[in-house]
Amino acid sequence: MKAQNTMKLTIESLSINEGFARSVICAFAAQLDPTIDVLSDIRTALSEAVTNCVVHAYKNGTGAVYITAALYPDGRIRIKVRDKGCGIEDLQKAMEPLFTTADGERAGLGFAVMQSLMDKVTVRSKPGSGTTVTLEKRIGSTHEG
Repeated sequence: MKAQNTMKLTIESLSINEGFARSVICAFAAQLDPTIDVLSDIRTALSEAVTNCVVHAYKNGTGAVYITAALYPDGRIRIKVRDKGCGIEDLQKAMEPLFTTADGERAGLGFAVMQSLMDKVTVRSKPGSGTTVTLEKRIGSTHEG
């Protein structure tokens, strides 16, 4: 199914940009007239995906985080969050709740949170080439643009 509207955003992998990304995606998703709860789910899932890029992708510095979103006539939003960082060595292990490679206070729940809030979450990663997280959520049954 062809998207009826799309957008692209590129931000630096700085935690201060996470809120900006959430605001942009939520403003874009608003075209499908979501409830506050659905918008909150999208905001939180996106936040987790962007945080993964900030914390894990570029271990010794920063890099670009590429965010694209598409709205579909059946009321779905598809959001892709991509980096060109270090990638994930063991994707299956990384998807397990409580697993983290980061030091400090990280809980290792990012992927579990995304999966609990979105209808579909797909993660593709190649060590040394980066990671792409795709988030999908049905906001409404139909939408005429």
